[in-house]
Amino acid sequence: MTIQVIVRRLLFLITVVWSASTITFFIPRISAKNPVRERFAALSRSGGFAPADMEKIIAAYNTKFGLDKPVLEQYVDYIASIARFDLGVSFNLYPKTVIELITESLPWTFTLLLVTTILSFILGNLLGAVAAWPRAPQWLRAIATPFILLQGVPPAIMAILLLFFIAFRLKLAPLGSAYSTGVIPDWSSPAFIWDVVHHQLLPALALLLGSIGGWVLSMRGMGITIQGEDYVNFAEHKGLSGPVIFKDYYLRNALLPQVTGLALALGTVVTNGVIIENIFGLPGLGRVLGAAIGSNDFLVIYGVVLFITIAVATLMVFVEFLYPLLDPRVRNE
Repeated sequence: MTIQVIVRRLLFLITVVWSASTITFFIPRISAKNPVRERFAALSRSGGFAPADMEKIIAAYNTKFGLDKPVLEQYVDYIASIARFDLGVSFNLYPKTVIELITESLPWTFTLLLVTTILSFILGNLLGAVAAWPRAPQWLRAIATPFILLQGVPPAIMAILLLFFIAFRLKLAPLGSAYSTGVIPDWSSPAFIWDVVHHQLLPALALLLGSIGGWVLSMRGMGITIQGEDYVNFAEHKGLSGPVIFKDYYLRNALLPQVTGLALALGTVVTNGVIIENIFGLPGLGRVLGAAIGSNDFLVIYGVVLFITIAVATLMVFVEFLYPLLDPRVRNE
């Protein structure tokens, strides 16, 4: 790994972050809504402010948040604040900062996506490899078929179906939220941890069922391709046992392109996670982003999208650095 390669990847990361920052800055401004006005209009409808007072407060907050400046000047200030790692404060939850909102919600999103992504990658690739392995028992190869069929169902639709049939009809799982109503969070309590896990089962199952099929199908295709390679045929002619050929010659080589596929799929994984968090009412980044979009809370939208972009781009660069370690034949030039 040369210095030029590292610098090139870091420049790529910076370019991705700048592009995402620019796009997310201008898209919310397509709407004519003013987030400060929307917030105080909601408060005025509840009888909290008189119209004259509200206009004065809106003008003061517009000045405080720089919304009275020209758009290009706001953009320059925004990019400068990102360079200082300052994502600002929430209009809707003032004086709470965007960093605080992300920090509070990140553990929920990170845990759900990490567990489901690792499980779907491992299970999907194993099932796909077995489905294409001619020496595997027929019943074992048939297990992969239902997951391939489920590939056409988007995770969001899968979540709604699970929510309706398993949670609503059969009453086998909670309808949503991170833990039961009225329960005081206590991570030292096994009962609370089990309650959290119980609430996470359906969201995790929706993500797993919606993603395993893709890995099964792609791994099956790679496995069929590798069966005709010379090194696999040579291993068979040497008389090596089936498990050794499957593990060292077949699975190991078929898995390499799947690692690249994992890097490319990270964006979709995060997007699906955000949608499912909103469906199940989980207190993750998806719920924060959904609430910010509903109230046109610019800075929270900017912060969450920027954080997700940085995370996905960083993971893609990490996987690219990891790839030569998995395959010594690969060299970055």
